[in-house]
Amino acid sequence: QVQLVESGGGSVQAGGSLRLSCAASGFTISRYCLGWFRQAPGKVREGVATIDSTGNTRYADSVKGRFTISKDNAKNSLYLEMNSLKPEDTAMYYCAADSPVVCWALRASEFGLWGQGTQVTVSS
Repeated sequence: QVQLVESGGGSVQAGGSLRLSCAASGFTISRYCLGWFRQAPGKVREGVATIDSTGNTRYADSVKGRFTISKDNAKNSLYLEMNSLKPEDTAMYYCAADSPVVCWALRASEFGLWGQGTQVTVSS
């Protein structure tokens, strides 16, 4: 069964850190573009970061210097290290996968496989 399962969300105070994980099954992540997206209540789903098959990364301006996307091909897993968290980072976070050609876009509409999401809440 092809699926993505996120974990690691939670509630933290502003300035804190969290590490999200996304375990993939049914396919090999090394061949695909992987991404993290987030959606706050009443807002559209936005791209946070992507990593392509060769390890190149791309970040949204709002998280540059604070978030780091990485992957472990041996564990078939994707990660998002989030530091210096702000209340505006509060959202449901999703991991996603698709063809390598979509990695440049950071657009949710380009991704076809999604996890169920994990909630991140940052209090001031």
